[in-house]
Amino acid sequence: MEKKLSKQNIGVGVAGTGFIGPAHVEGLRRNGITVMGLAEETKEKAEQKAAELGIPQSYGSLDAMLADPNIDVVHLATPNYLHYPHAKAALLAGKHVICEKPLAMNTKESGELVKLAADKKLVNAVNFNIRMYPMSQQARSMVQSGQLGDIFILQGSYLQDWLLLPTDWNWRLEPDLGGTLRAVGDIGSHWLDLLTFITGLHIDEVFADFKTVHPIRKKPAKPLETFTGKMLTPEDTIDQPIHTEDYATIILHYENGVRGVLTVSQVSSGRKNRLFYEINGSKSSLAWDSEKSNELWIGQRAEPNQVLMKDPALLSAEARAVASYPGGHNEGFPDTFKQLYAKIYSYILAGDYTKTPDFPTFADGHYEMQLCEAIERSAREKVWIKVK
Repeated sequence: MEKKLSKQNIGVGVAGTGFIGPAHVEGLRRNGITVMGLAEETKEKAEQKAAELGIPQSYGSLDAMLADPNIDVVHLATPNYLHYPHAKAALLAGKHVICEKPLAMNTKESGELVKLAADKKLVNAVNFNIRMYPMSQQARSMVQSGQLGDIFILQGSYLQDWLLLPTDWNWRLEPDLGGTLRAVGDIGSHWLDLLTFITGLHIDEVFADFKTVHPIRKKPAKPLETFTGKMLTPEDTIDQPIHTEDYATIILHYENGVRGVLTVSQVSSGRKNRLFYEINGSKSSLAWDSEKSNELWIGQRAEPNQVLMKDPALLSAEARAVASYPGGHNEGFPDTFKQLYAKIYSYILAGDYTKTPDFPTFADGHYEMQLCEAIERSAREKVWIKVK
């Protein structure tokens, strides 16, 4: 007899305990979901991290976790090159899968995962959590209801400074681990996903310009976790050639003649984690800055501009659904994980997988891989590239 899943008995496992794995754990717990198991690359590391995070079961490999019949859902917070083999193995083991982005290393792999998840009738999601800020949902409802009129221009950037110095290091700098597209694949994909989510518009063609600011970096002698490289000193390092982009600007031709431009950088001093967009329409404009995530700027021609503060009483129904606190009580990055998993697990527990999900799925992850391949090819060949 098939197990009837509930919050009380659903078995959830998390693979990977770097920067983002604990964010998954926290988001799950805030939804009343117990994380049963934790998988790492060795049994010793798994036991140590499980003890630190208060997780009862530890596994020395993903395969060991997948072999546990009590695990129903797997969260993949492993390095990029492992996403495809791990997601495939989890689906073949009959587990629902929530995967960090990028979904895979290329479109062949991501397309295979979309088909496999559909064939297995298993719930699948990609962790595009930026969609779950209340003001992201508010922007979507305003654009989709026609409050901006016809969309003209989508513009913005995603800027960070954690790889500013040649001594800054992270595994994402190595193509074998992170992929051949780095800044765009790592953070630019969030911007691209968010603007398609808000507007409903897909991209027809791209023209990209890349720059590797530090062609040689100082690689540390021992591994570092994400965002800790900025504390590295030049001692005990080796020179490492870099073949991925620190910076990119991408011109975007969306459907319906809409124009766009995106700048991505991981070497912008002072910008800690700033996703910014502005949407210009025939009636009004919107702008949002993730470092001021509870504010949405509304631009007008014939009347004063506004700044809408996050307040459930003033938001659309869609935005109100992902706002847990009253006006003046800020919600931020960790809350987006909570809200995303609330949607995913409500869907899993409802049990009707024929319904259209209200969260990003493997299909969205595959679309981002299509975009990334077109962008990378454009930068290499210095021509416009159509998105498949």
